[in-house]
Parts: sequence; structure tokens; C-alpha cells
Amino acid sequence: MKAKIATFLTLVFLVAVNLGIWSYINNPLKIPSWSKTMMGLTFSPMRRDSNPREAKYPSKEQISEDIALLSDKAHSIRTYTALEGMEVVPELAAKSGVNLAMGAWIDTDKEKNRREIEALISLSNQYPKAIVRTIVGNETLLRKDVQVEELIEYIREVKKRTWKPVSTAETWDQWEAHPELVAEVDFIAVHILPYWEGIPIEAAVDYIFERYHELQTMFPGKQIVIAEVGWPSDGQPFKHATASLANQAKFLREFLNRATEENLIYYVVEAFDQPWKIDIEGTAGAYWGLFNVDRQPKFPMEGDVLANPTWRNWASGAAVLSIILMAAFLFTRKSLKLPGKFFFGIIANLAASVLFWSASIAAAQYQTGFSVVFWAILLMMQAMAVLVLLTESLEISEVIWHRKGRRTFTPLTPSADFRYPKVSIHLPIHNEPPEMVRKTLNALAKVDYPNFEVLVMDNNTKDPAVWQPVRDDCDRLGAKFRFFHLDNWPGFKAGAINYALTNTAEDAEIIAVIDSDYILNPDWLKAMVPYFDQENVGFVQSPQDYRDANQGAFKDICYWEYAGFFNIGMVQRNEFNAIIQHGTMTMVRKSAFDKVGPWGEWCICEDSELGLRLYEAGYDSVYCKESFGRGLMPDTFSGYMTQRFRWVYGAMQIIKKHWRHFLPNKKSSLTSAQRYYFVAGWLPWFSDALALLFTGTSLVLTALLLYDPRHSELPVNAFLLPTIGLFAFKILRGLWLYKARVACSMLHALGAALAGLSLTHTVARGTLQGLFTSGKPFMRTPKYEQQGPLVAGLLIIWQELLLLILLAAGIVAMRMEPHFDNMSGRLWVAVLAVQSVPYIATFLTILISVAPNYFPGKKLSADELDAE
Repeated sequence: MKAKIATFLTLVFLVAVNLGIWSYINNPLKIPSWSKTMMGLTFSPMRRDSNPREAKYPSKEQISEDIALLSDKAHSIRTYTALEGMEVVPELAAKSGVNLAMGAWIDTDKEKNRREIEALISLSNQYPKAIVRTIVGNETLLRKDVQVEELIEYIREVKKRTWKPVSTAETWDQWEAHPELVAEVDFIAVHILPYWEGIPIEAAVDYIFERYHELQTMFPGKQIVIAEVGWPSDGQPFKHATASLANQAKFLREFLNRATEENLIYYVVEAFDQPWKIDIEGTAGAYWGLFNVDRQPKFPMEGDVLANPTWRNWASGAAVLSIILMAAFLFTRKSLKLPGKFFFGIIANLAASVLFWSASIAAAQYQTGFSVVFWAILLMMQAMAVLVLLTESLEISEVIWHRKGRRTFTPLTPSADFRYPKVSIHLPIHNEPPEMVRKTLNALAKVDYPNFEVLVMDNNTKDPAVWQPVRDDCDRLGAKFRFFHLDNWPGFKAGAINYALTNTAEDAEIIAVIDSDYILNPDWLKAMVPYFDQENVGFVQSPQDYRDANQGAFKDICYWEYAGFFNIGMVQRNEFNAIIQHGTMTMVRKSAFDKVGPWGEWCICEDSELGLRLYEAGYDSVYCKESFGRGLMPDTFSGYMTQRFRWVYGAMQIIKKHWRHFLPNKKSSLTSAQRYYFVAGWLPWFSDALALLFTGTSLVLTALLLYDPRHSELPVNAFLLPTIGLFAFKILRGLWLYKARVACSMLHALGAALAGLSLTHTVARGTLQGLFTSGKPFMRTPKYEQQGPLVAGLLIIWQELLLLILLAAGIVAMRMEPHFDNMSGRLWVAVLAVQSVPYIATFLTILISVAPNYFPGKKLSADELDAE
């Protein structure tokens, strides 16, 4: 009861802290207020479903509503066209008492230009009181739609046929470049937009006045009207300028106060957000409005400003999710000490908050059909990353802060009256070096157990010079050893050991399986067989171990990478009767085969699949972490990759076959702990597949960003957790757990991390191919394999090298692009750099594996190796 109360209080405390952090981050911003009426606003009445490119325009009633809404916000409004339904604006403005700067859109379409000019002239003469100035063209020279001489002709015509002041709207640099244009206009209508020039928000208002005064100096006596000035509330960063609601509020309030002091004439861009502009200006183009597209004000002009006005909703959602996650895990972990619960709770709250923070970003933006799909995929991938993060956090908690369990198994010593049940040891071989198998057989002959047999199944070895010496060794060792040569036998390894099952001695009670390269300790059977006295024990497992770790740096890092699984994962899973059966050094109750069937010949990981079926049948397992036999690791990186690919592909086969048993329903005979640990054990492999998908997505996005930097947005927020966050946590987790459970130095732990990272792409391929293909053949890990030259090794990892080159090219190109010289750009480079680390690890590992070919040292002979 006390434990539950402590867990509950921990949960409440962490949720309160999480909500406090949300509140602190979203503290109201203290910005100087603005309490007056603005001089002017640019006005386009487009709604959420409007798009002038598709001839979708708002109705007269909607335009009237908009002008009425703006009538007490600004003295004047500015429009950009005299067509496309905007012909009604002068009449509506006159009724609302709003002054109007009427515009005519000028571009490459000369026929349309003529209609614009005629409409502007007609409306100016028809509504002389409403229209106070006219603007012929908007950034026409900047877009290079017409020559300056042609634009001047349009301006002259409007001046001639109307009585109102006439100008054209251009950016400040265009006015400075064309003094002949200044001579033709009644006033300079200038756009000064620091955001589009990449000016940081802190310097933006000063920058406007610098440019304004510069124009005053260049053209004294000419009236200057700032026809566009503003800042977007969202969208992609532009160089050093960051679009955000807080920056928009800060910019506008500072500018408006200073513009009033200096008596400027200006038009703030713009009244309402324009989602349709995303296609032409990028995401930032949609967010320049004081009001959102639904005509709701984004922030107050007086008082404090909230950077995320809806943060309480998202914080509440994150709190609810974190409560569910903590309750689901923590209340079922009675053996977990309070610090472990606290640690897991912190990670759960952090993960939930990051997930809801990403969702809040997506929800605040105007989405297209493509972006909705894009964000849905990203959020789903983030949710998978969160799941991986939580399972690995729980593993840390359970390993570091786990009360000593009742399922710690150690080698047994048989009692004086122990009945030694017969053990049938099955040794499948295929094309193995006879001298290696001979050592295995000689060690089997020395096993200190009175009642056993050895069945050697040679599976489809074609060369008699390879299999006949093994047959002769079996004959030499006596009646306990039986040899079978299987020619054209189906089922690979599983088929061979199934054949052994049918030829096992009738009085045998236990089936033991070892690999052909293992040299057993004589006491293996005596120490482990007594566990079968417990009637419900279905299989007993000892760890894989290796005797060739001292054969160079490559095998050394591989050795410690293997050691992590057998000293951390298997030990922890054993506490919950949920270990993985991994073939060699395993014993199975013979009668269990009658209940669950033989080894699965359809699966290339027949050992793990049988172990799962034994659990489904209700059997228990025993795992003793002491080593009773040592084999040989792959000699080459290619063999190392092939072995891991087989394990991963086989696991995916098992998932597809047994997935119903992992669902939390009454039909599954697995315990909840077994379901959890099997799924949790496979999640890191899904994480690697997820990382590959993120890497591919990053490369595609990087190409798009570089192709069109101005109109592209860096989705940095959606990539931080699944890349940088998850990668950093996995490295920390590995080193932490190695320090706690594996008797090795920090250097060995780092080597193991390098070896594990080098297999990331292999694991990802195995996961994806295993999920979406079937029928991969059994892939044998060759022994005594000769290491090839470096070029051959590089060809093996060509996919990894290609991705590494592409990521490096993306990093260099992003750093060279001035548009991304900002925090978002640097974070994106960091994402690409982190994604390249596994491929760098693969490259380094292949170098380490081939190094003895170029820097040969003393290499132990086979006999010296076995003596070690």
C-alpha cells in the first residue's frame, strides 16, 4: 500500500512540475502597448477557401464585413487590384468612413494591365472622397514583369486622367536604383520588410527607419509613404529573421509607437492572413495578418502577449498522456524502487510534452492536403519514437533500480540421489571446417554427465572432403556419437534438427542444441539439467559466449556488443519469465515438442520462434547468465552484418506469425510481462527502421529546401526528438547500462556502442524487408572466413556509404546557403549530422575489420585460440 501511495504522489508531483514548466515557457511577454488607431492597413479580403489563382473570390457581403471590422482599427486601407471583386471596395469604404489607397495590379499580361488601369481610373473618378491616393503596380520592377519605361507610361496615364496622387509600390532598393521613377510619381510608396531581408527582430524597427531616412536624404522634398511594413507570426525563418507570434507583436507595437512619434504615413501588411500565398511566398506568406483567416485577432495591442494562446489546452493534453503512461507502467512494477519510478516519470512527462508541442505547431498552421499528410506521418513517427524512448527508459529504471528478483538462477550441483535424465545433444553443421567441428566434438566427449548422446546432422554439405572427416571423428568417439549426412534436405538448420528429433533415443527426456563452433564446459549438463525437475520448465538457456575476442580490435568490439544483450537484456527479461531462446546453449524438454510441435522450418530464427511457442503453451524458462561454452564470432564485418540481418528478419517473421498473441486480450496465453518484453525487445529494431525513414525524408526535404530556399520551411521541430533526442538518449542508455551490468571498461563500452551503431542500417533493412517480404533463406554465418581487401569491404557497405555521402553533401550545402544561416538552419545541420553518425560508425568498423590485413600483428593459431 505504501508503494502505491508513493507512486501516486510521484505521479502527481511530476505532472505538477510539467505543467509548471509549460506555464513558465508560456509566460506573458512584456511588450510596450499600442492604444491608438493605426494609420493604415493593407487589405485583401481572401478567405480560407479563396484563391485568386483559381478565380475563387469572396462575396461583396464578406468584403463589407471585413471593412466594417477594420473601420475602427485603421484610418485607411490599401488594396492591390481594381478587379477580381475589389470594384466594390471604394463604395464600402466610403460608407464605413475609411480612406482608401486604391491599387492596380501590373504584371506581364498587357491585356489585363489595361483593364486594371481603366478600372482604377474609373473608380478614382467615381469615388473621389473615398480614394485618397492610387498605386499603379506592386513590386512590378522587383519581379521584372515590365520595364521601368513601361511602368512610367502607366503612371503618367493615371495621373493625366485622375486628380488623386499617383505612385507605384516598390522595395526601397528599387527606388534607389531608379531615380527616374521617383521624378514621375507624386509620392514614394516604399516597402520596407526587414523579415524578407533576414534582419533579426531586435534590429528590425531600427532598420526600417534607417532605410526611410536614407530615402529622405536621397530624394528631399518627395513625400514617402511606407506602403508595406510588418512581420509574420509563423512560417520558415529567413536568414536571421524568425517568424513568430511574439516577434510579430513585438515588431508591430514598437514600430507603431515610433511611427507615431515621427509622424510617418504607413500601411501595415496586412489585415488578414492569406493562406493562399503559401504557394508563392512559402509558409511565412500566409501569416502577416493582424487577424487570422477566421477574422480573430492574433494578440491584443495592449497588455501582455501570449506566444502560444492555446498552450493550456496542449499542456493539459500532455499531462493526461503522461498520467496514462506513468500509470500504465509504474503501478504494474512492484519491484521497481522509487528513484526508478521517478526517472521513468520524468521521461514520460518530457516525451508527452514534446509530442503535444509538435502537434500544437501543426495545429497553429494553415495546412494543405499535402502538409496534412506530411504532419500526420511525422507525428506518427514521433509517437513511435516516444514509444521506443519509454521502453528504453523503463529498461534503465528496472536495471538500475530493481529490487533483487526471485528468478535469479545460478548453476546447480546435483544431489546424491539425482536421477540423471537422458540428454540428446543435437549438433547441426553445414559446410563447416572439419578441424573446427573436431574441437567441438572432443569437448562434447569430455562432458561430465553420465547419460547423454550426441547427434551430428550434416545438412547438405556437398564436398565429401568436408563432411567425411566429421563422420570419422564421430566413429572414433564411440557409440554416444551418431552422424547423419543429409543430402538435398529441406528446411535449413530447422530441417536438420527436426530430423534429429525423429532419430533421438526414445528414452531421452531433454533436447540440447549447440552450434558447431562451441567448446563446452564439462559441467554444463550437470549444472543446468536439474532445473528440469521443475515440471513446468520448458527450456533452459545459457548465454552465447566467444573465445576469440583477443583476435584484434574488430572482434573485441563485437564481443562487448554481444555481451550487452546477454548481461543486460536477457537478465532483465528473465526476471519476468520472458527470455529469448537463441538456439545454441539451449535445452528443451522433449515432451514439450509433442505439445507445441517441432522447430519451425518456415522461420530463419527457428530458435526464438520455438521459445515463443513454449511460452504460449504455458511453459516457464530458466536463464543462467554464467557461461558454459564459447564459440567463434564472425571473422568479417560482412559475416557480422549477415548474422544480424538474419536475427532481425527472423524476428519480423515471428511478429507476422504471432502478432495476435501480443495483443492485450484474453485469447493470448502470454502473460502481460511476456507480451511487453517481446514487443519492447523488438522496438529498438523498429527504431532503426524509423531512423532510416527519417534519414530518407531528411534527404528529400534537404534537396527541396536547397532547390527553393525562400519558399521552403525547415520542419526542425518534428525531427528533434526522433533524431537528436532519441540518438543521444540511446547512447546514454547504452553506456549507463554497460556500467551497471557488464564487467568492462568505458573504452570497451564505447567500442560496443560503435559496433552496435555500425549495424543500424543492416537492422533497418532487416526490419523493413522482414515486414514486407517473405521467404528469405537461412543465412549461415561462415567460420574461419578470410577477410577481404578494403575495396571489397566498401562494396559491401555501399548503401551506407551512399547515404553518408548524401548527408555530408546536404550538410555542406546547407552551411553554404545564406538563407539558412540561422538557428533553424544550424539545427537542421545538426539533425543531418546525427543521422550520419551510424554510417560513419559503419565506415569506421569496416576499417577496423580490415586493419589486420594492412597492419598485421601476432595472430593466435587455432590451438592457441582454444587454449585461451
